[in-house]
Amino acid sequence: MDAKKNFPVSWDEIDRDARALAWRLAGLGPFRGIIAVTRGGLVPAAIVARELDIRLVDTLCIASYDDRAQHPEALQVLKSVEGDGDGFLIVDDLVDTGETARTVRDLLPKAHFATVYAKPAGRPLVDTFVTEVSQDTWIVFPWER
Repeated sequence: MDAKKNFPVSWDEIDRDARALAWRLAGLGPFRGIIAVTRGGLVPAAIVARELDIRLVDTLCIASYDDRAQHPEALQVLKSVEGDGDGFLIVDDLVDTGETARTVRDLLPKAHFATVYAKPAGRPLVDTFVTEVSQDTWIVFPWER
């Protein structure tokens, strides 16, 4: 993926945007727990868990990216969770092409899927998001710097 634009996000911005995601989700629960999609979903999931007072947080570990490219052909589920996601909230930082999101949906079809940022190609796969960015934008998260 050759992104044309960088969109750097600071720690303060990800905190603000993840809290905004929690506010959007507040009326949709209660959720039994949160499943963070690693690694990008860890920080937003922690913030959402704090804001929604959810103590049960698990991880779904999927590898699909390297430095600046997504490799859907090399997508690997490193750790899954049991069940179909019923009553759970999935949190990720971003939905991009939708390849990871499709895998998440296949594994946990009954969960509510939320991301902080969404690109047009993946947006239909998530239930709730905060900010849409163009498909050619590369979001640079503070934990990637």
